[in-house]
This record gives sequence, C-alpha cells and structure tokens, in this order.
Amino acid sequence: MIEVVEIIAGALMLLFAVLAIESKKLINSVIYMSLMSLLSVVSFIIMKAPDVGITEAVIGSGLVTFLFVITLTQIKKTGDTK
Repeated sequence: MIEVVEIIAGALMLLFAVLAIESKKLINSVIYMSLMSLLSVVSFIIMKAPDVGITEAVIGSGLVTFLFVITLTQIKKTGDTK
C-alpha cells in the first residue's frame, strides 16, 4: 500500500513540476510549485523523516509560497502605476 502512495505522489510531483514550468501565468506556477512541495512533505513522511517533512512544510510550502505571492502582488502594484 505504501509503495502505491509513493508512486502516485512521485508521479503527481513530476506532473506539477512540468505544469509549473510550462504555465503561462506566474501565479499558477507558484500554486503548482506549492502543490509539489506539499507532495514532497508526504514523501518525506513516508520515508520516515518527519523532521525534514515538517521543515519542508513550514519553509517550502508555507514561507516560500507566501513570499512569492507577496512579491507578485508588489510587482503588479508597481507595474500598474507606470
């Protein structure tokens, strides 16, 4: 059962990575990257590395996504004034 979850998580991570690269909108790329990071948390938990999984959840999924979204909104605000 665990192997099936690992294969599905790995395949979805590859799919989201390709979607993040190929996406035309930056916000969609950030969302796909965040989903890929969340799936890596699942992979770390399955590999019995909960400390790495928690770190990835906080830093990779949470903080980095937040910083990217804030940066995109700031770029749009400054781009509208010109």
